[in-house]
Amino acid sequence: MFKPYFMRLANYNIWANGLLYDAADQVPKDQQTEDVGAFFGSLSGTLNHIIIADRIWLRRLRGDGPEETQHDRIVSHDMAKLRAARRVEDDRVMDFVGTRQESDYAGTISYRTTSGEPFSQQLDAVLAHFFNHQTHHRGQAHDILTRLTGSAPSIDLLYYIRSLDD
Repeated sequence: MFKPYFMRLANYNIWANGLLYDAADQVPKDQQTEDVGAFFGSLSGTLNHIIIADRIWLRRLRGDGPEETQHDRIVSHDMAKLRAARRVEDDRVMDFVGTRQESDYAGTISYRTTSGEPFSQQLDAVLAHFFNHQTHHRGQAHDILTRLTGSAPSIDLLYYIRSLDD
């Protein structure tokens, strides 16, 4: 029951991230890093944060990958390099979700926050947060794209599901 749901979300993330990066590629470079008052400042800052947060969670979940400690660290302002880093993390997400057994999702994981506080939580709850976090910040990037260009792609989950029926 959980595995197909999280596989759908992992595939949705790849689809939505691709559309978002396609749109971001059309933004002039100087506007990609322009502080527009968003939580992470710019389009680039927001896209960087999503990658950093994914790395933090994937290290907790998988035990590998870059060790990140700052939520606002910049991986790159170069959109091609940022897209390449996004694809790496998307592949790592897909691999993690795809290699879990159904029973794993009811299991508990233990981890430490970036400030060192220990937590134990059920995997399905952690993954629900993980995917919701990406969606939340993609929404911020979507807003920035709309402000900068006047439009942004439709990246709602239902649009993804409908695209599968085409």
